[in-house]
Amino acid sequence: MSAQDSSLTSPFDPAEVVWQPVSPRLVTVRLIPLAIVLGVPLVAGAVAAVLSGIAGLWVVPAVFLLLGVWAAVLVPRQVHAIGYAERDDDLLIRRGVAFRNLVVVPYGRMQFVDVHAGPLDRWAGVAAVQLHTASAASDAAIPGLPPAEAARLRDRLAARGEARLAGL
Repeated sequence: MSAQDSSLTSPFDPAEVVWQPVSPRLVTVRLIPLAIVLGVPLVAGAVAAVLSGIAGLWVVPAVFLLLGVWAAVLVPRQVHAIGYAERDDDLLIRRGVAFRNLVVVPYGRMQFVDVHAGPLDRWAGVAAVQLHTASAASDAAIPGLPPAEAARLRDRLAARGEARLAGL
């Protein structure tokens, strides 16, 4: 393998894996709470700066505005980096832009599969699939799936888990 070929492979991108993306509606689900959290102090800081007449107070809303712009750029990249792939013996879940993460969950290790959606998720038409294993440190969740895909994945993973567990 040449040096150029080895630079194309990564521990986060196994060979011959077709990644399934999550719904782009997850961007909206993640940006709305951020807009609320950043918008309240932005407005409060702007009101305080206007009412007090102190020019230095404009730093407060400017900071929250910059944080909002940064989030508006970062969140879509984070959502685009989330993906999952079903293989014969395990499920791969990847996420992260700066700090990448790849979780490999063997089907035989799954104890149960959970699907959940909060009010904002339901409004946007997305759900999350959570995989529970014997490991307390396991962080195997796939957010931002359309509800039909979440239900399909839940049933498929549960069936594969039972089949692998029965083979032990």
